[in-house]
Amino acid sequence: MSRGDVLDVTVVYAAPGVEAIVRVALRPGSVVGDALAASGLLDLPAVDAKLLAFAIHGERVAVSLPLRAGDRVELTRPLVVDAKEARRRRAAKRPRPPPASGPGPATRRGSGTA
Repeated sequence: MSRGDVLDVTVVYAAPGVEAIVRVALRPGSVVGDALAASGLLDLPAVDAKLLAFAIHGERVAVSLPLRAGDRVELTRPLVVDAKEARRRRAAKRPRPPPASGPGPATRRGSGTA
């Protein structure tokens, strides 16, 4: 294959204690699944392919999506906890500030009927 007949693609995976970045050269018309197979990352013992989703530059994609030169295919793991739930848990652990002292809620002056 000549250089013009090659798609250079990067396939990445990261997890606690594991980081893998693999560059692959594929034929034009290749899809995400082809890049995954060529990278060999799905064969790593730390990778459970059944739990993964795939993204290109942070956008979720299907394995059948055609690739373009320079694409970065990411193997994404499921979230352990929803981001909103994590914020709620952190907020619940923080001490609440004491209630403010002073006058009660402000009222509008001159809003009464005369």
